[in-house]
Amino acid sequence: MIHKILIANRGEIAVRIIRACKDLHIKNVAVYTEPDKDCLHVRVADEAYEIGHDPIKGYLDAKRIVEVAKACGADAIHPGYGFLSENYEFAKMVEDAGLILVGPKSEVIHKMGNKNVARYLMKQNGIPVVPGTETLNNESIETIKDYAERIGYPVILKASGGGGGRGIRVVWSEDELESNYESCKREAKAFFNNDEVFMEKYVERPRHIEFQILGDNYGNIIHLCERDCSIQRRHQKVIEIAPCPTISDDLRKRMGVASVAAAKAVGYTNAGTIEFLLDDYNNFYFMEMNTRIQVEHGVTEEITGVDLISRQIRIAGGEILDIEQSEVKPRGVAIEARITCENVWKNFAPSPGTITGYFPALGPGVRVDTHIYQGYKVPPFYDSMLAKLMVKATSYDLAVSKLERALDEFNIEGITTTLPFLHAISKRRHFRRGFFDTSYIEDRLQDILENTHDHTQNNKEEVIAAISAAIKKMKAERVGEKIE
Repeated sequence: MIHKILIANRGEIAVRIIRACKDLHIKNVAVYTEPDKDCLHVRVADEAYEIGHDPIKGYLDAKRIVEVAKACGADAIHPGYGFLSENYEFAKMVEDAGLILVGPKSEVIHKMGNKNVARYLMKQNGIPVVPGTETLNNESIETIKDYAERIGYPVILKASGGGGGRGIRVVWSEDELESNYESCKREAKAFFNNDEVFMEKYVERPRHIEFQILGDNYGNIIHLCERDCSIQRRHQKVIEIAPCPTISDDLRKRMGVASVAAAKAVGYTNAGTIEFLLDDYNNFYFMEMNTRIQVEHGVTEEITGVDLISRQIRIAGGEILDIEQSEVKPRGVAIEARITCENVWKNFAPSPGTITGYFPALGPGVRVDTHIYQGYKVPPFYDSMLAKLMVKATSYDLAVSKLERALDEFNIEGITTTLPFLHAISKRRHFRRGFFDTSYIEDRLQDILENTHDHTQNNKEEVIAAISAAIKKMKAERVGEKIE
């Protein structure tokens, strides 16, 4: 039994975990840096401790977080997502301190955190992977060009330790290869302190399908159906749907079997995600495994009735998973839209500030997970996500209608948000029909912006100029890159 959990995170996910703890009558502890002293997770926790003045370094100070956990009498740590959630050294430190990590074992995080190692393990266990190479760092540029020629352009270069859309370069011809290889290594070193890079065949215009995995400490592993995360921008998910509105029951079954096999291949425990690319011919390829809870876990909860955070805690505390795979059947359709403080008219630049009015969408089948409130000052140091709006209905078409209504009703005042942009997507015909892939936003950005109603843009000429500037800047920044 776990009696007290320290949440090594902030914001929305920290609030979500605290609420799960309270549902289970488990004491909870928040940590925060000085700029976060007024954040909601600090206010709702049973206890809260400052871990530094620097807004970022405090949440990455593994030693300090473990010390606080031990000092306050916590017997477990939940890392949430981001920050230290997939850091195997932190996981090992937690284990060595005699504490429970609410997540997989450190050795599993280590294996699956290296994308190249993960690819090899999947290939060895019969899980389909995209044709590609091992690490390229010890190879000459001529050898790398030979690999690319054999695989066939376009190819994609990936950082072995990458994540969050970083350390990725799409190469369309040999002329672009060397410069993209060097820039990929530099970015990988800067963000992950690991410049190891490998190459894969670039699957053009795929759908991004991920399966939610849940496993206990006794070898029982199931999947909780899939999420379609194809609506992306700059490698970041924007809208997620569960289940995918266009795949057949047969394909769902085959992908689900492969997901469970992938998790069993590494002895996975707790919650995780197997991510696939799905092409136009229903061929699917393993992309990566996320060894943590996902931002979009809520839509899976809505269609399965399984509280994933509570299950994480119960599994970490030693409970046996009492759900059989045959019992998992999606009921209805759920859609999540990530609401961020970004200015779509300024190339999605962050727009932090003070929230002067907060009026979330309400009604049957509507859920909002957030950490914001009226009067909250959104700091400029963190991810720009403000809230996750989730809707559920009996069919995909009805869910899209409910999403459109809820986005129109939702209002955040005082700062610029992506609410109008998301509303414009929800009204599009192709989105309603489920006809989209990972290039959806990129290919239609101008049209979406033209249909984004923003009260701050009253002059038509200003709107056109803003659209042109956004398109031009996006193309300049993303030359040679595509959505993962």
